[in-house]
Amino acid sequence: MRDNISAAMKQALKNKDQAALSTMRLIMAALKDRDIAARGNGNPDGISDDDILGLLQTMIKQRNESARIYRDGDRPELAEAEEAEIAIIKGFLPTQLNDEEMQVAIASAIDQAEAKSVKDMGQVMGFLKSNYAGQMDFSAASQAVKAALMSVDQGK
Repeated sequence: MRDNISAAMKQALKNKDQAALSTMRLIMAALKDRDIAARGNGNPDGISDDDILGLLQTMIKQRNESARIYRDGDRPELAEAEEAEIAIIKGFLPTQLNDEEMQVAIASAIDQAEAKSVKDMGQVMGFLKSNYAGQMDFSAASQAVKAALMSVDQGK
């Protein structure tokens, strides 16, 4: 994952793509910050690839929120800049599951965790995060899991 980010940064530098280069620099700075914190906590190798995926997803969420605020504030040029960064960051994430695939993954996670009620939601989410890291929006998945578990619970 780190190699992909470094290679993309070098390519953006060669191509003189300022938008991509500034986004790569933001990613590298955030990665460096997390690595320093991890080393302080006794992890000499820095953060894992799963943590990097989480970092990238967080960056996308932040930019989505900023773009929404800019659009609401009638600043479309700033919103477009945020959306361009989102597109670059998404290039490092695995292919996202569509809604149907996400529902199948949730059903499988509920079966695997033998979840019977909303109380088992933590186990289901843990299964999803360990098996589908970077492939779905976990805030949306959380709502879908809760709805599915509520229907299982009511079906008793």
